[in-house]
Formats: sequence, structure tokens, C-alpha cells
Amino acid sequence: VGLSPDEKTVYVAETHTSRVWGFDIAGPGEISAPADMWTPGRVLGPLPGYQMLDSLAVEASGKVCCATLVNGGITAFDPAGGFEHYPFPDPLITNICFGGPDMQTAWVTASGTGKLYRCRWPRPGLKLNFNA
Repeated sequence: VGLSPDEKTVYVAETHTSRVWGFDIAGPGEISAPADMWTPGRVLGPLPGYQMLDSLAVEASGKVCCATLVNGGITAFDPAGGFEHYPFPDPLITNICFGGPDMQTAWVTASGTGKLYRCRWPRPGLKLNFNA
């Protein structure tokens, strides 16, 4: 899960459908009531073909970056529509997080090979609200 930059939306990756759900936040620990029983939140995706999603992180711009299984890489979903895919040489990319002085260092876990990649991300990641 991840929070939008304005902290008004919580995002959840749905693994097997390759969709990201966005739910409006009503208050601490509470999402807003759905508009109807068929639409509990906003949907980003799904991805084409057979792909699955794992962990996610949010960029400072609001794009939701999801680790992508099968089509190994990171898929950045734009809440306004569309997505872009950044491939990695492993079909089981399972996580991403951001760091560094400008938040453009991405750390990406590759579970198929057991590697941890560090790369320059094209945009800054969102700083976490509750660092230990």
C-alpha cells in the first residue's frame, strides 16, 4: 500500500489482476464509502496480458510504481491514466523504494535471482511519512 502525495488517497496493488486500487481517505484508518456497490474505488490498470503486481512505492508526482511479476520490472501507473514499464533482468521483481538526497535513487528487489538493484529513477520518489 502507499499514500498519495496529498495524503487523500491510499493505493493498494491487487496481485493477480494487475490492477491498482485507489481509495479516498475519509479519516485516520478509514476510507470513504463507495459511490456504489460495483465501484469501491478507482482502478489503475489492468496491465495487458499475463502480469502480476507486488509491492509498490509512490513518486513525489503521484505516480504509483509497482513491482511487476512475470514481465519483470517496475510499472509506473499514472492516476490520470496510462502507465510506463521499466524492465529489469529478472521475472520476479518484488519491491521498490526510494532514497538518496534527491529521492531519485531506486532500490529494487529481484527475487528470482536474489539481487538488489540500485538505479537512478527518472523522477523523485515520495518520502515516507513515518520513518523510524
